[in-house]
Amino acid sequence: MVNSNVFGVVLAGGQGTRMGNVEKPKQFMKIGGKPIIIHTIEKFIMNTEFELVLVLSPKQWIKHTEDLIGKYIPNKDRIVVIEGGSTRNETIMNSITYIDKLGKLNADTIIVTHDSVRPFVTHRILEENIHYAKEFGACDTVTAATDTIVVSENNQLITDIPDRSKMYQGQTPQSFKALKLRDLYQSLTEEEKEILTDACKIFVIKGENVHLVEGEVSNIKITYPYDLRVAESLLGGN
Repeated sequence: MVNSNVFGVVLAGGQGTRMGNVEKPKQFMKIGGKPIIIHTIEKFIMNTEFELVLVLSPKQWIKHTEDLIGKYIPNKDRIVVIEGGSTRNETIMNSITYIDKLGKLNADTIIVTHDSVRPFVTHRILEENIHYAKEFGACDTVTAATDTIVVSENNQLITDIPDRSKMYQGQTPQSFKALKLRDLYQSLTEEEKEILTDACKIFVIKGENVHLVEGEVSNIKITYPYDLRVAESLLGGN
């Protein structure tokens, strides 16, 4: 086993409600003959810098996730499935708690957090996330906005049209020094926790720097039925 103190954290808490009438969460739907989550986990396992890949799942889907990993991934020694939390950030905190129980949590421990339904993350993106998290303490994968961004405070009238050259669309991974992330999260008020949209905002609220990592247009999040068709195309229709 590698001993790099870098951990992959695959967030598989989504229930797939925007997919319409489906019986199981979207991460278990198949593209290219394999569940989406398996494609995602494979990208992490191929990178030898990860000491462990933690898969955070709703409690009722843990066994199903473990069974899929056993079926599709021959070398599963570096994969652990654990229970997620009630929110995205609580899920990430669960991963840090697990690392702490292993005795692996220190000031240099890195977590690379990623949506289970972004199966096209590239080796470069993962490598740069690890690099910039080590150097800056936090980083976020983004792509430059190609469309004009329009702001509306009341969802009816335009309030502002900001300079597009300063606008980015967030993807994942988002990567952090795990101990620092936990300490910052625990220092938030309940009101601050309620406005969180993702883990990077914890750093932003606290005035900490978050470095940008260039994403890829192909690093799509599979959310709607249309995305499944795009994903099949990206896989070459296999």
